[in-house]
Amino acid sequence: MQFNSLKSAVMTALLSTPLMSTGVFAAVDSAIMYESALGKSSNPAPSSMGMPVTPSAMPAGMTMGPNGTQLNGTFTQEYRQATLPTTDVAAPAWAQGPLTNATSVVLRPFAANLFEGRFAGTFSDMTSADYILAPGDRVVIRVWGARSYDDVLVVDQQGNLFLPGVGPIHVAGLRQGNLLSAVKQAIGRVYTDNVQVYVNLQSAQPVAVYVTGFVNSPGRYAGGSLDSIMSFIDRAGGIDASRGSYRHIEVIRNKKVVEKLDLYRFALEGTVPNLRLKNGDVILVKEKGVAVSAYGLLREEAAYEFSKPAAAEGSGLIELASPERNVSHVSVTGTRHQAPFNRYFSLEEFKTFALSDGDIVEFVADKPGETIMATVQGAITGASRYPIKKTMKLRDLLRQIEVEPELAATDAIYLRRKSVARDQKAVIQDSLRRLEQTALTATSSTPEEAQIRVKEAELIQDFVKRASQLEPDGVVVISRRGQVSDLWLEDGDEIIIPQKSNVVMVTGEVVLPKAVAFEESMTLDDYLASAGGVSARANDEQILVAKQNGEVGMAESLGIEPGDRILVLPKVDTKGMLMAKDLMQIIYQIAVATKVALDI
Repeated sequence: MQFNSLKSAVMTALLSTPLMSTGVFAAVDSAIMYESALGKSSNPAPSSMGMPVTPSAMPAGMTMGPNGTQLNGTFTQEYRQATLPTTDVAAPAWAQGPLTNATSVVLRPFAANLFEGRFAGTFSDMTSADYILAPGDRVVIRVWGARSYDDVLVVDQQGNLFLPGVGPIHVAGLRQGNLLSAVKQAIGRVYTDNVQVYVNLQSAQPVAVYVTGFVNSPGRYAGGSLDSIMSFIDRAGGIDASRGSYRHIEVIRNKKVVEKLDLYRFALEGTVPNLRLKNGDVILVKEKGVAVSAYGLLREEAAYEFSKPAAAEGSGLIELASPERNVSHVSVTGTRHQAPFNRYFSLEEFKTFALSDGDIVEFVADKPGETIMATVQGAITGASRYPIKKTMKLRDLLRQIEVEPELAATDAIYLRRKSVARDQKAVIQDSLRRLEQTALTATSSTPEEAQIRVKEAELIQDFVKRASQLEPDGVVVISRRGQVSDLWLEDGDEIIIPQKSNVVMVTGEVVLPKAVAFEESMTLDDYLASAGGVSARANDEQILVAKQNGEVGMAESLGIEPGDRILVLPKVDTKGMLMAKDLMQIIYQIAVATKVALDI
C-alpha cells in the first residue's frame, strides 16, 4: 500500500482533541464571551518448666497441633483475607466485568492478628526486680562466715522459706528486688556477727493451664504463673475465627470465674488483666456473639463483634471501626425475616440503626465536598492554588488571579483537565490494543511473508510499549480569536496563562530541533530550513503546529504565529505493511494529545 494513496483516508480517521471552553481574568473581562458550559501459630509449647507436652511419637489416628500437642480431631484455620471491590478508575467498557457483590466479602475478625505465634513463645520474666514471689517459687540461699549454709528452698503454701536455725521467712508477695534484704534481715536477727548472704530466684512455679472452648487446638499447656492469658490462647492455636469470641473469655478456678477478658480492650486500649494463673486453671473461649463485617473507608476492614446484642447498632460499629472523616453514607446488606435485606443510610441515620449478626456494612464517601481545588500556572504573580466553590465558573476565578501584565498572553489561556486526559488515554490505549491485536493475528500465505509479519509484529509491540508510557496533557482549548469561553471548573483543573513569546519551536523529525525568532515574512518552509530541514524519516505532508492556546492542527491550515510549536511527524514505511492506516492514525492521536512525535 502506498502512503500517498492512504493520505486522505488516514486524515478522515484522525483524532480530534476534545474542545472545552473556559474564561479569562479581569484584564480582558470585556472580551469574555459565553460559548459553552461543560460538566462532567506454629510455636512449640514450653517444656523448660519440667512439664513436657510434646510426645516423641504419636499413636495412630492422632494429629499434631500447632503447639506440638496431640489432637484427636481436625481443626481448620478459618482466617481468610478479604476480597473487596476496588476503587480504581473504571476499565474501558470492553474490559469491565461484573461488580463485586457485598455478600462475597469475607473478612478476618478484628484482633485475630494477635494469635499468629507472637505470644506463644513468651514467658514471664523472673529476672525482673518487680517479679512477685509466690508459693512454689524456688530460691537459692547461700550463707557463709560465722554460719555456713547452701541450699535451694521452695516457697511453701504459707508463703514462707524455712531456713534451718533461723525459722520461717515470709516472702510471698515480696518483689524480687526486696528478697535479699528480707532474708538478710531475718538471718541477722539470729546471727549478728560476720555473716554474708547470697539470694537468687532460681525458677518460678510452673503451671499447667487448660485452654478450651472455641480455640483451634484445645488442650493442656505448660507455662509460667505470670504468663498472660493471651500466650496460652496462642499456644492453643488461637481462637476459632468462625465460632470463637474475642470479647468473652473467662478464667475458671475451682469451678468459679475469677477473670473475664475482652481482647478488644487490649487491641484498642492496651488493657490486660493482672491475673496470676495457677496450676489447673481453665481458660474458656466462649462462642462468638453478634458480629458484622465492615469494609470501605475505615481504619481496619474486619469482622467486628459486639460486647452484647444490645450494643449492635450503627454508633457502636462506628466507635469500633473508626470510619474516615470523609465518610458520608453507609450501605448495609444482610438478612431480615429469612429474606435478603439491603439499606442505604446517611452516616447520621446509620448511628441509630439496629444491626444483626452477619450483616455486611460498607462505609462510603457519597457526598461531594463543597469546595474543589484549582491551580494556575504561567505568567502569574500571586497565588497558584485556589480552593473554590464547586459551582464556580472560570470567569469568576480569573478575576482573582494576579498576572504579569506585560508578559501574560491573556488571549491564549488554556486549561488542563484530568478527566480529558483520562479520556484521551483511554482512546489511545484502545487504539494501541487493536493495533497490537491485528499485528499478532495477521495471516500469511507464504513462509517469506510470515517472516515479514513476525518482524512487523515485533516492531508494533515495541511501538505499543513506548506509546503506552506517554501521558496525554488533557488540554481544553478555550481561547480563539481573542475571545475566551466560560465553563464550570472541575476539581484538579490547571489553568495555564502562557507567557508572551516571540519565538517558534521547531521539533519532531527535523535535523536540529531549535527555537527560531518569529518573523512575519517567514513561511513554514523557512522555519523548517532554519532547523536544518526535515530528516530523512520525516513526513513532510504531516506537519502539525501547536498553538499557545493549546490548539493543535495542520500547519498549512492554522498558520504560524509567535509562541507556536512546529511538530514534524515521522513517515511510516508503508511498503508491505498491512496496518499503515491504523498506525498513522495513532501517531497523529499521540501527537495531538501529548505533543510528541513518536516513531515506530
